[in-house]
Amino acid sequence: MKIQEYIDSGILELYVLGSTSATETEELLHYKEQYPEVQRALYELETDMERVAQQMAIMPPPGTWDKIEDRINELATIPEYEPIKFKKGNNANNQRDAGRGRDSFIDIESQNTHIRVHKNWKWVFAAIFILSKVFLACAIYFYLENRQAQQQIQELKTELRTHKMPY
Repeated sequence: MKIQEYIDSGILELYVLGSTSATETEELLHYKEQYPEVQRALYELETDMERVAQQMAIMPPPGTWDKIEDRINELATIPEYEPIKFKKGNNANNQRDAGRGRDSFIDIESQNTHIRVHKNWKWVFAAIFILSKVFLACAIYFYLENRQAQQQIQELKTELRTHKMPY
């Protein structure tokens, strides 16, 4: 393969844009080491892309750097707090461990796999369950009534057609 054809194939542009596969990248880097033409073309392409990017860059609004700097300074001045460590025990105040002794934490995992619900919510859930069954029964009843009424309407229509008198 001729080197100039390789350069003109567009593989360099794909490499600069980061769209080449691993094998294509390896091949290009190998050619770059062997042939100074490939190295020069790649350098020119990279500098051209950088110039285009600089020309098309949009300047941020004035004062943006000041806002960023103020925010960084604000974050830098916030003091860091040491996390509170608790001792195991039944003390209502959860005594702090002031860095003395070994670190201990409260075990919050439970072996119980059931969900606990407050007593009042149990009655609410029971009422919702019962109401849902009542509404389901009403829906079935009115569906059957509606179907029966539709059948009666059809029967009346056919009876009316049969009794219609011609003029």
